[in-house]
Amino acid sequence: MEITDIIVRQLQETGKLKAVVSVTFDNCFVVHDVKVIESMNGLFIAMPSRRTPNNNFIDIVHPINSEFRQTMSDAVLAAYRESLRQREEELRAEQEQREPEPASFAYFGDRPTSG
Repeated sequence: MEITDIIVRQLQETGKLKAVVSVTFDNCFVVHDVKVIESMNGLFIAMPSRRTPNNNFIDIVHPINSEFRQTMSDAVLAAYRESLRQREEELRAEQEQREPEPASFAYFGDRPTSG
């Protein structure tokens, strides 16, 4: 099974939840609501889950083996980091557009005047 697309749908700046992601497999199956979560040990992914009647959470879908779990985790976290990088570039570009151009001065004699 191959991961063919990852869409980071929501980026969060505050709290432990950092992103909500959709992952497409083999261009024919998609899993929505994979979460990127920040813990004391770093970032990890959490699969979509539901709450049981006794207030526990169980995964709705999940990788069967640790090898594919690691492959999926690596791919999702790489897509998350790329989305952060792109957002930082967009914010930097917006800020550069908002910054006023420095005033230009023409010098006549010993006193500058606005140009």
